[in-house]
Amino acid sequence: MSKTILTVDDSPSVRGMVAFTLKGAGYTVVEAGDGADGLAKARTQSFSLVLTDQNMPKMDGLTLIKSLRGLPQYRSTPILMLTTEASDAMKTQGRAAGATGWLVKPFDPQKLLEVVRKVIG
Repeated sequence: MSKTILTVDDSPSVRGMVAFTLKGAGYTVVEAGDGADGLAKARTQSFSLVLTDQNMPKMDGLTLIKSLRGLPQYRSTPILMLTTEASDAMKTQGRAAGATGWLVKPFDPQKLLEVVRKVIG
């Protein structure tokens, strides 16, 4: 049974590239267009990993991570930030919110798969 990953990004092209990369490696992917949509999907389905952007309408990535960490089923689920934000201050905020790791866009598909395999197999 393949592992299911929730990818949250307001850019359809980024979501598509991430989904294409992950599906090609055998993962099942569910897409959400912003943090609020991602949180709603996470409440109705269980995911092995959440990949989220930071800058999105309705709910940003840090708020999504904090919200997910507040749900019992997501306390230990890996959550990776995939964003253009690369500052140390933002990464520190991400860790404080509960992010497992940080990837900077544009992403290298092989690097993304390496990190995903490291955190969920």
